[in-house]
Amino acid sequence: MLTRRAILAGMAAMAMAAGPVAAAAGLQLLMVRRRGCVYCAQWDREIAPVYGRHTEGRAAPLLLVDRDGPWPDGLVLARRPWLTPTFILLQGGVEQVRVEGYPGRERFFEVLRDMLAQAG
Repeated sequence: MLTRRAILAGMAAMAMAAGPVAAAAGLQLLMVRRRGCVYCAQWDREIAPVYGRHTEGRAAPLLLVDRDGPWPDGLVLARRPWLTPTFILLQGGVEQVRVEGYPGRERFFEVLRDMLAQAG
């Protein structure tokens, strides 16, 4: 029986030849945002200035993408995000874990730690 994870892994193997994001090693945190999103602006004020100083931020460098594109080549996502912000933990350009919405300053890094743990 094929699971979603197995299907995504197969898609990732095909995408590696197709784009640089999928071929990249390691983890990235994809933040999908849109112009006018008040929660994206709140994240920009509260988290963006300190993101790279946190262990979690160093483990998963940030990749920002507008909801309407352009999107990096080679991404393998379970579905196209529609809610902003959406945070998607990528490994080699393949979606591992997704969180929709901004959990707030007090919980953001806790949520990101959980995402990293789920991704293994």
